[in-house]
Amino acid sequence: MAQVPLTFLDALAVRTWCGGALRALGRAREEIDAINVYPVADGDTGTNLYLTMESAAAAVEAVFAGYETGTGRPSLADAVRAMAHGALIGARGNSGTILAQLLRGMSQVLAESDGDTARIDGARLLLALRHAADSAHEAVAHPVEGTVLTVASAAADAAQRAGDDCGAVARAAHAGARTALAETPRQLAVLGRAGVVDAGGRGLVAVLGALVEAVTGEAVEETAVAPALPAAPPAAPAPASASGASASGASASASASGETCPESAAPGGPAYEVIYLLEAGDAAVARLRERLDALGDSLVVVGGDGLWNVHVHVDDAGAAVEAGVEAGRPYRIRITHFAAGDVHTGGERPARERVQRAVVAVVPGEGLAGLYAEAGATTVLARPGEPPASGELTEALRRAHAREVVLLPNDAELRHTAAAAAEQARAEGIRVALIPTRSAVQGIAALAVHEPDRRFDEDVVQMTSAAGATRHAEVVVAERQSWTTAGICQAGDVLGLIDGDVAVIGPDLTATAETVLDRMLQAGGELVTLVVGDETPEEVADRLESRVRESYLAVDTVVYRGGRQGSLLLIGVE
Repeated sequence: MAQVPLTFLDALAVRTWCGGALRALGRAREEIDAINVYPVADGDTGTNLYLTMESAAAAVEAVFAGYETGTGRPSLADAVRAMAHGALIGARGNSGTILAQLLRGMSQVLAESDGDTARIDGARLLLALRHAADSAHEAVAHPVEGTVLTVASAAADAAQRAGDDCGAVARAAHAGARTALAETPRQLAVLGRAGVVDAGGRGLVAVLGALVEAVTGEAVEETAVAPALPAAPPAAPAPASASGASASGASASASASGETCPESAAPGGPAYEVIYLLEAGDAAVARLRERLDALGDSLVVVGGDGLWNVHVHVDDAGAAVEAGVEAGRPYRIRITHFAAGDVHTGGERPARERVQRAVVAVVPGEGLAGLYAEAGATTVLARPGEPPASGELTEALRRAHAREVVLLPNDAELRHTAAAAAEQARAEGIRVALIPTRSAVQGIAALAVHEPDRRFDEDVVQMTSAAGATRHAEVVVAERQSWTTAGICQAGDVLGLIDGDVAVIGPDLTATAETVLDRMLQAGGELVTLVVGDETPEEVADRLESRVRESYLAVDTVVYRGGRQGSLLLIGVE
């Protein structure tokens, strides 16, 4: 039932808004995925927006849950800051990253209420919408017109004429967003050719519709927005400038709206999407923006106060991750290999069809994430002590955008988690084969024999056989005194684990690693794979390579840098 429009917005209304936005995006998810043609036609904008909003809503619910055992309830500032933080750490894809910045921009204004003030009026909500649009625009490297930021700016402009109560401001913003969304095919040629509105803008309309319902109690019509298509075919995109932006994208008029990936970018653009959270200072992030802008496109960096969400499309995924390592501490790294049939932007045919087969792998370090991605795998980074949940693996299986997926958990402890994710994906119509790899080196062996053109069952058998034929070991430092299968170790001892069991305890890293390698090669082998962690001295790998050359003449050695992988050294023998 409709209620009298509110003259304020409080913490409870923010909670209602987040829940309503999540439900609205859930209902519209498939529709939004289906119209996703820009900046990459990979059919996941609706899903990414939903996952981003899900993280925001969960953070707000956690704040309210924290007050249930005591007295009182969260302040407005508590609620909006939780919303913004949740969206930032859970942002997915280009669209989700921009939505996170829009919510963060709003929260910065809404949380400025004086002292004990627990609510704000329409005038402050108007300022929040304006700041959200402006700050999200600033987060985008090369905006062009006709995308979600166009819609956000139009919403803020429309709200300017609304009045002083929150209900009127929210209604005006929603109406302005719908009108702007219908115009996006006139502004962006790739949308006009496909006969669709901007997918990210469509999601923002749903979020603003939930805001209207939260402050008025009035349900908002959720019918799809009909595009205002050009009467004639759109003109060909302007030639690209030296910086890669189209003439319109580089002009001052484009600075009022847009997203990334200039319209004139060539079809079949960068091969990888790289996303990570980054702990870094403002100066380091400014340098990171410049470096990533030179590496690729669709660059969006959002956040602040030492925590950032970085999104970019590149051909060299490893270089994008390395740039983050130089800027600060990247984590929750996600690297997606775009399907060969996908249209990056400006293509003649928006290819939303799934590829036949893909590989999803859990990896323990940034270096391995880049290595796996270069081999065509979709990766999930497992930080030490923070294994991925089944939901994260399920989302990666969806991101792979394939009919058939091979899942490499690369950790014995993830067996049940991976099985649960595989079952969920199967229920959604994806054919999933789980290969029980226990180490990243087994995953490397499996990936080396992967052939997408082979029959699925045959490919899985060959990959399973390669993984099973690879013995694996790791060298770590003991954190505390404990009993092991090789005896009692003390804190600081170097442990060599072979196939998951402690086999060697020693005081010296190089000597322990040599002993582990010798034991593994006693049973024979043709190839030794060494994955070296960031904290491991360079001479360790050099010494092990020399030992193989001198003592095992028929055995080859390959060395990879693993990054922050938890272990000092991973060893594979096949």
